[in-house]
Amino acid sequence: MDGHFRTDFVRSPAGLKQHPALVLNADYRPLSYYPLSLWPWQDAVKAAYLDRVDIIAEYDEVVRSPSTVIRIPSVVVLKDYVKPQKRVAFTRFNLFLRDEFCCQYCGGKGDLTFDHVVPRASGGVTSWENVVAACAPCNLRKAAKSLRQSGMQLRKPPRAPAAEELRNMGRKFPPGHLHDSWMDFLYWDAELDA
Repeated sequence: MDGHFRTDFVRSPAGLKQHPALVLNADYRPLSYYPLSLWPWQDAVKAAYLDRVDIIAEYDEVVRSPSTVIRIPSVVVLKDYVKPQKRVAFTRFNLFLRDEFCCQYCGGKGDLTFDHVVPRASGGVTSWENVVAACAPCNLRKAAKSLRQSGMQLRKPPRAPAAEELRNMGRKFPPGHLHDSWMDFLYWDAELDA
């Protein structure tokens, strides 16, 4: 590997995106599925050097220092177990994930926003139980009306998701690229080919 390529590889954002490390908890499950728990390769190398992770799989590419050649980690496992959070934060992203990235009125998967089922003008609060993902046309159609006034129906009633439920929901939305070395550690409860 010549110096010019190495410099471009280290400084190029594309180079970093092409070599992330899948981060597994000490139980060999990903810390999260959506977003998938990935670290830039530099963080994975640093964690391995600090003895915080074990390297399980590596890319064919290497990085070099004056005294060391290191294959870039593609899968690392934490040495200490990180207890998953039981409480799910009420965020726009988690709301869309709960609603499977589709409008809860028409089922559309376009440009989403969120809607208060009981409008705020009528005393509705911003909570798991009163907010749903909605496409812009449905949100405009419903406006500040109740479901009855708008003549619209929800696909399913809104509720606070359990943390495990949201983690499992994330498995339905894999990222655009899954490296071959990750496959043995993702979707671990899927049926194996005979």
